[in-house]
Amino acid sequence: MVRVGLLGCGIVGSAVARLLHARKEELTLALGGEPIEVVGVAVRNPWKKRDVPIPPHLFTTDALSLVRREDVEVVVELIGGIEPARTLILAALKEGKPVVTANKELLSTLGREILDEAEAKGVDFFFEAAVGGGIPLIRPLKEHLAGERVRRVVGIVNGTTNYILTRMSEEGLSFSEALAEAERLGYTERDPTADVEGFDAAAKAAILASIAFNARVVAGDVYREGITGITPDDIAFARRLGYAVKLLAIAEETDGGISARVHPAMVPLSHPLAAVSGSYNAVFVQGESVGNLMFYGRGAGGEPTAISVLGDLVQAARNLRLGGRGMGCTCYYEKRVLPSREMDSQFYLLLQVVDRPGVLAKIAGAFGENQVSIKSVWQEGTGERARLVLVTHRAREGAFQATLEALRGLDVVLKVESVMRVEGEE
Repeated sequence: MVRVGLLGCGIVGSAVARLLHARKEELTLALGGEPIEVVGVAVRNPWKKRDVPIPPHLFTTDALSLVRREDVEVVVELIGGIEPARTLILAALKEGKPVVTANKELLSTLGREILDEAEAKGVDFFFEAAVGGGIPLIRPLKEHLAGERVRRVVGIVNGTTNYILTRMSEEGLSFSEALAEAERLGYTERDPTADVEGFDAAAKAAILASIAFNARVVAGDVYREGITGITPDDIAFARRLGYAVKLLAIAEETDGGISARVHPAMVPLSHPLAAVSGSYNAVFVQGESVGNLMFYGRGAGGEPTAISVLGDLVQAARNLRLGGRGMGCTCYYEKRVLPSREMDSQFYLLLQVVDRPGVLAKIAGAFGENQVSIKSVWQEGTGERARLVLVTHRAREGAFQATLEALRGLDVVLKVESVMRVEGEE
């Protein structure tokens, strides 16, 4: 029997407990006849009614004692956040016990400390569930593509924001209306800030970048914009031009270093990411030899995430019994992480301009002075409603921001109505 200490019994923790019970036979066979048994569960309120097949006497509020119990062989941390998760995970590793977690916030900020401790003790530390819910991403990147040179990872990694943008696109809802609907359906946390402001996606982008490029990237390195400023007009205008608006996490490696960013972007309707709707996630991985790979599926929810946890748990239990160990930290290199001003993107602008001769020449001059190349331009409307729509070629972020400042200073530009990045065209 493989004895597990479960830290946390919320949405994901409860799903893990139920699946361990419902699929006990299959999991036992996967471990060569040894069942997995939860021998203790640490929670804040042990008297709370929970829909889990765990006897009440196994619940405790003393998480640290549970971690240190001699009969606990593997620790599964599903509390989330920084503390007490950090202290508990480190305590388990110091005891020589494998740990499985879904804690993206901890990994993307203090991952070095955790992984170094796991390396020092020679025990497994698995975190497949930290990114992409039920979508296998970590192990494919770390193990299956170990011989590949990954150049770019781009995807939709937050189901809540993708649901909101889908509803705004399909029904013309405002951001606040779509958010309220997502909250009613239980797609958001009590405080949705981490989702809608891009913090959740930035943490996942940091983890993906670290693994894809074998170098440490933390959440603070990730340039971040949320979706709170996206309007129905933005989405409608994008659709008219042949785009869908998505919140993307993008990590890429260039000769200058690693860039990692999260922001809304216009994606061509012909691109597979444009068709990813609702709470689904999808991630594209671009490698030198394999070309494009796409991972798609449910990126959130108790049961999909629990499946990733169970996969890691089975691997940790198998290694524990056979005396092996999974691949540990793969951040072998020290690589420069680029500041936002050095990142390259393609841009879309919507300008309200005066309708008179010479306007386009002045605007083109602002672009030329900052070495930003215009890919396409056309006018919408006339007179007081005259608008110019411009799409650039890929340009340096710092140069584009200088262009924006110059445009705002032109007497022919009445207003910069919208600015958005474009992905998937070049």
